[in-house]
Amino acid sequence: MRYLLFALLCLAGTAHAAPAKAYLTLIIDDLGQSPARDTRTLALPGPVTLAIMPDTPHATAFARQAHKAGKTVILHMPMDPATGPYAWHPDTPLPELEQRLGAALAKVPYASGINNHMGSRMTAQPLPMAWLMAELQRRHLFFVDSRTSAATVAAAKAQEQGLASLSRDVFLDDVRTPEAIAGQLRIAVELARRQGSAVLIGHPYPQTLEVLERELPRLKAQGIEWVEIHQMIALRSNQAMAAHGAGGRYRASAGGQ
Repeated sequence: MRYLLFALLCLAGTAHAAPAKAYLTLIIDDLGQSPARDTRTLALPGPVTLAIMPDTPHATAFARQAHKAGKTVILHMPMDPATGPYAWHPDTPLPELEQRLGAALAKVPYASGINNHMGSRMTAQPLPMAWLMAELQRRHLFFVDSRTSAATVAAAKAQEQGLASLSRDVFLDDVRTPEAIAGQLRIAVELARRQGSAVLIGHPYPQTLEVLERELPRLKAQGIEWVEIHQMIALRSNQAMAAHGAGGRYRASAGGQ
């Protein structure tokens, strides 16, 4: 009986054990505005994904520079409440949304995918989000749901289409102090250990870059594998994490930051 209890305890421990490996992917948003900040971001060690805004003065030049440096480039697509010539709004007809998407992609050459800039209103719109995911599938691009709203349906629509996609787990720098940013990075590390992976989004603020320059080289010693975004897409296989859905399926409306 004693050995049976021991065996059951061992099995219970195994069932709740942390994943064997922990993976992390990092995206930096809002690039293309400042050559100094862009260059400093580009110099970060490892596979940083660079999300470039189309309506910035250096978008095209920086996309080419980043691609030449071997980095993954994505389009940081403005969505309502963002404004500007490329921004998507709920009342905009689909042909105009298509034109704006094409124009934005032309401004950010070598983009492998897109993520939403802002978009708390737009990503809650089922019809245009479904159209977008079908169009990205046609263009062989992936999608990252930045999850700027609790009402987002973007990831759910991507999953319905079978589109290669990810959802953000942690924002690094809602609070722009080195202490808060370092704390968010620790949260991401613990989340990666608990669920096997974490997708982080940050911005090229001086405080964020300062923390990343110091902490990214230490990840491996903490047992964290920092991987390129395409590898993270393959690892997750379009499955939702527990915070975003149940049984690997995204909820049509889920919590965000």
